[in-house]
Amino acid sequence: MIDLRGHTALVTGSTQGVGAAIARCLAKAGAKVILHGLHDDKYAQDTLKECKEYSQESSLICFDLSRSIDEILDGFALPAIQQNPDLSILVSNAGIYIDPPFAQVTESSFDRTMHLNVKVGYFLAQTFAKYWIKRDTPGRILFTGSINGLLAEADHSVYDTSKGALAAMVRSLCVALAPNRIRVNSIAPGLVRTPLTNQILSTDQAALDWMQLHTPCGQVPSADACGPMAAFLVSDLAEHIHGQTIYVDGGMSAWQQPDVPNEFRLWLHSKNQKSQPQG
Repeated sequence: MIDLRGHTALVTGSTQGVGAAIARCLAKAGAKVILHGLHDDKYAQDTLKECKEYSQESSLICFDLSRSIDEILDGFALPAIQQNPDLSILVSNAGIYIDPPFAQVTESSFDRTMHLNVKVGYFLAQTFAKYWIKRDTPGRILFTGSINGLLAEADHSVYDTSKGALAAMVRSLCVALAPNRIRVNSIAPGLVRTPLTNQILSTDQAALDWMQLHTPCGQVPSADACGPMAAFLVSDLAEHIHGQTIYVDGGMSAWQQPDVPNEFRLWLHSKNQKSQPQG
């Protein structure tokens, strides 16, 4: 049984989707959870309410992680640590998906994706690690990667690059921090059911059939499938698991598959102008 009682966890990008699923599982396992989102909206309040059912001390911080690293550390990370000195778990889940075709990528879109998907997590991890090392206490860091860090897709060059960098970062931070009793791992979902993906999967049977056909387990997992693995990786049960990326994808990463159908790619591209910031 996963037992996180006595732990406090900060989960970035946790008001909906995979981040919310992780936060709920950590709270259910007994951790005090600090949620993070861009806005204090219905999604945030619903997730906070669910977490408080298991952990009454759970709370919410709203902060825009697209700001500079100095602003993020001074206005978000350091205050979170000061207000919760027993913080022992960092889940860096916040990210963004804005990925135009390769020929249309601009420097600003590239930098924005790399900032939110790689740079923010790196410096949050650095800040938390410094705090734990100074106190001589163990810590756990978990990143949310993606199957796209392993498998490339046409016209997803920036997103794929960011998730590939994240996978390498997990290994590097593991080597740097393991001697200080700080564990670093990541989970890497494939396509999961979230409010965004459900928009197409609930109305386009052909797309759903294709995804199920090309997922060895035969179904598209919900975001909730990621929560138990995340809770396990930050628990004492995973004491000797360091520097690993665990794929929560129904087996998709094990299957050399053809490219996605053009209709599905066009739908994804139609969503590119709508950023999914920090969650």
